[in-house]
Amino acid sequence: MDMDIPALRSLAQTYFDAAYEMDAEKFASIFHPSSSVTKVAEDGNVGVTPIATWLAAVRNMKAPKQQGFERDDQILSIDVERELALLKVKFQIPPRSFTDLLSCLKVNGTWKIAQKVMTSKI
Repeated sequence: MDMDIPALRSLAQTYFDAAYEMDAEKFASIFHPSSSVTKVAEDGNVGVTPIATWLAAVRNMKAPKQQGFERDDQILSIDVERELALLKVKFQIPPRSFTDLLSCLKVNGTWKIAQKVMTSKI
């Protein structure tokens, strides 16, 4: 477990960098291929997007870095139980601020995001 917290902090940093650069390949490196992104959709229902579909959308988004926006990345909590971890992170892609819960699994010795549950506000 002593090695898990630094590895999960590194995963979170890669996540923040990918969001700031809107780098789909960087995101893909930390998400498990079977993962998905879950949020309350515009219609008020739960929306679940497979990671491949979400990554395709990321490829068409403008990067906050290219727009000159400042970063505000925070790891709010890390909870580890054997091969399971939950990261609560906060970051911004102006004009929105995001809070994500990243459910992670240690797969073959490497932490991967298995599920992203997100919310955002302006």
